[in-house]
Amino acid sequence: MQSSIRLFRLFGITVYLHWTWFLMAAYRLDTAQGAPLLALTTYVGLFLIVLMHEFGHSLATRQVGGRSNEILLWPFGGIAYINAPNRPGAHLWSIAAGPLVNVALFPVLWILNQFDLGPFANTVLWDLFFINLMLLVFNLLPVYPLDGGQILRTLLWYWVGEIRSLKYACMVGLLGSGALLLAMAVFRQWWLVILAGFIFYTCWQRYQLARAWERY
Repeated sequence: MQSSIRLFRLFGITVYLHWTWFLMAAYRLDTAQGAPLLALTTYVGLFLIVLMHEFGHSLATRQVGGRSNEILLWPFGGIAYINAPNRPGAHLWSIAAGPLVNVALFPVLWILNQFDLGPFANTVLWDLFFINLMLLVFNLLPVYPLDGGQILRTLLWYWVGEIRSLKYACMVGLLGSGALLLAMAVFRQWWLVILAGFIFYTCWQRYQLARAWERY
C-alpha cells in the first residue's frame, strides 16, 4: 500500500488506488480517437464495477466469519485482501460473491438503458453493460488466480483436500494462462499479454507453494 493513494473507507474497508492506475488512464485518453471524455468516463465506470465486485468478496468473507479490511484498485483490476475461515464452503462463498455482483448489475444496467438519458449517458451505460459481461466471462475462466480458478480450487478441496486442490487448480491455470498468453501475442493485444503474463506468474508461484506444502 506504500505506492497507493488512500481513497476512502466504507463498511470498515479502506480502498486504495495504486499510482499506476493513472498511467492506464492517460493511455486510455491518448488512444481515445477524438472522444476523450467518453473514454475517461467509461474507464472510471469500469473501476466502479470492479470496486463493487471486490466489495462483494470482502463483505461475503465477513459474513462467513473471516476478515477483510482493504481493497486495492490498480490497472489490472482490483484485489480484495480477504482472510476467510479455512474451510472450503467459506472460501467458495467468499470467491463466488464477487461474480454474483456482476450478475446482479446486468438488470440494473439494462433497465437504465431503457430510459432516454441522452446519447452520451446511454453510450456509456451500454459500454458498461458489455464491459460487465466481458469481465464476468473472463473472470470465470478456470484459470487460477482468477475467480473461476479459485472456485475450481474450492470445489476440488471437497474431494482431494486443501493442498492438492491448490496444486491441481494451478496446473489447469498454467495451461489456460499460457494458452491465453500465446493467443494474445498472436493477435498483438499487448495489454492482455501483460495481464496473461501476470496471471501465469502468479499461478506458477502458487503451484510452487502447493508443491512445497506437499513435501512438508
